[in-house]
Order: sequence, then structure tokens, then C-alpha cells
Amino acid sequence: MAPRLTRRIVLAALTSLAAMTAAQADTPLLTLTGTVDGKPGTSVTFDAAALAALPQITFTTSTVWTEGPQEFTGVSLGAVLRAAGMTGALLEAYAANDYSVEIPVEDWPENAPIIAHSRNGTAMSLRDKGPLWIVYPYDSDPAYRSEVIYTRSIWQLERIEVRP
Repeated sequence: MAPRLTRRIVLAALTSLAAMTAAQADTPLLTLTGTVDGKPGTSVTFDAAALAALPQITFTTSTVWTEGPQEFTGVSLGAVLRAAGMTGALLEAYAANDYSVEIPVEDWPENAPIIAHSRNGTAMSLRDKGPLWIVYPYDSDPAYRSEVIYTRSIWQLERIEVRP
């Protein structure tokens, strides 16, 4: 029963992302700036369709900002960097209100954190910490339940600067 429920939630999240795509056609949700092919200062943008085309990851976890376990769907930070053709040692992530946080690359494994676009099968609005939120699987490892990681869990994410 659980795998079927998970598939339904993932399908609902992708449907919700597709609806967001129709409503925000070609509107950039995320901009990455860094070095591509030896050219520093290159910008790569992702709209909802571009994010939906990348491999999706879904996990359930509790957060200090929400009530009870929540199901998040999104793209791993690593997958977004690879899709942009960027590498670096440090990311600076910026929110809609210009809040920023540094995230060292060595501090995250392949599948975490994710840039979540859906929570509980629904696209997140700006009022609901969206449309993009960097989320870690907090319940999977005590190391993810620290002030440092909570600080890096930036919501209303708009842009990332990739530094060497």
C-alpha cells in the first residue's frame, strides 16, 4: 500500500508542477550564476518545466517550521548544478527577500538536500515557503537537525551563486 501512495503523491506533485508550468510559462524560478566552460559570470535559469525534466526525489520528514511529517518533492541540489554545467566548492543561496546563506558542497551527499517545489503533492506558493525551498531529510540523520542545517534550509529560493 505505501508504494502506491508514494507514487500517487509523486504524480500529484508532478501534476502540480505542470500546472505551475502552465501558469508561469517560461518564467524563471531559479537562476544559477557561476562558471560554465571556463566563462565566469554565466547565468543559467530554470523554469518549472526545466526543473520537472530533472530526476525527482521525494521524501517524508518533519521540519521545525511545519506541523507533523511532510512529503517534499524536488530536485537534488547536485542534479541542478550538473544540469547547469557548474561546479564549485561553495554555493550562496538567495531568497526573495535577499536573505542569503552559504552551503559548502562537501556538506551534502548526492540526494540531499533537495530544491523542493512541492509539499504534500501541492506546489508551494510564496506564502507557503515556495515556490522553491532547500529541504534536507531532517528525520533521516541527527546531523541534519542542527542550527547550521536549519540555517541552510532557505525558502523562497530564487538564485544561487556557485563559487570556486
